[in-house]
Amino acid sequence: MLEEQINALLPQTQCTKCGYDGCAPYATAIARGEAAINRCPPGGDTGIADLARLLDTPILPLDETRGKHTPLLVAVIDEQHCIGCTLCIQACPVDAIVGANKRMHTVLADWCTGCDLCLPPCPVDCISLVPAPRPAWNRSDAEQARLRHQHRQARKQRMADKAPAAVTAPPVAVRDAGHKQQSVLDALAKARARRAAAGGAP
Repeated sequence: MLEEQINALLPQTQCTKCGYDGCAPYATAIARGEAAINRCPPGGDTGIADLARLLDTPILPLDETRGKHTPLLVAVIDEQHCIGCTLCIQACPVDAIVGANKRMHTVLADWCTGCDLCLPPCPVDCISLVPAPRPAWNRSDAEQARLRHQHRQARKQRMADKAPAAVTAPPVAVRDAGHKQQSVLDALAKARARRAAAGGAP
């Protein structure tokens, strides 16, 4: 499928800078003609050229409203200030952060895509991006990141499937509280109406 060919050319950083929830949704949007080929900062000019060649379309300049292409970066956690909240672990799209609740977290540099999605949720600002220990992100890195992202998405789906079904009807106590509140409002409205009819103040 065309979208699979497009996805194979994307860097699989899963950074969402393109405006889509990962590389695969962006690839689908490109295949459908819903998104331009120049919305991937990690892919840069090389990625745009590859997409243009595949799709036989003109090469476009990178849309820098989505971000600028930079050398490969990786996240680093200041372990002295990490409080073990696990928010960065939950945010990482490729399972590159390991740790436990209330325990120090650390980043697996070889797995980190530099997506920076772990930075905003950190409540103590103990995560920063630094130059990666390797010079560039290659196709092997991209394929491994894609597989890790797929495994993570599958795991999340399994957990969601095991979760108790959402209760559609409110609990009795909540329904009763709502009924009582509405009864009070109805009584107030009737009292005001009676006062108005008698010529008194509303």
